[in-house]
Amino acid sequence: MTWKVVFTGRARKQKEKLPEQWQDVLDALRRDIEVNGPVATSWPNYGKIKGKVGYHHCHLNKGKPRYVAVWEIADNKIQVVEIRYAGTHEKADYGKIR
Repeated sequence: MTWKVVFTGRARKQKEKLPEQWQDVLDALRRDIEVNGPVATSWPNYGKIKGKVGYHHCHLNKGKPRYVAVWEIADNKIQVVEIRYAGTHEKADYGKIR
């Protein structure tokens, strides 16, 4: 069974502001989550976000600026994942992402 991956409205706007090549990488991450689920251990610096149940993140690139994606398992029973943030690592405030 595949996972449904959606962008929040805010994350969709953030994605549109990314350079085109990193938008493509984010789309590849979305496809990977759809097929393999929200645990994306093959992605660089993948990890669960401490203190936030069901939240995961990974880096989209190396170097600077570094871009990251944050997603949440919105509904485990019907397998829905929401991408909540897409932007630079420096501006990511994991404590405020909801």
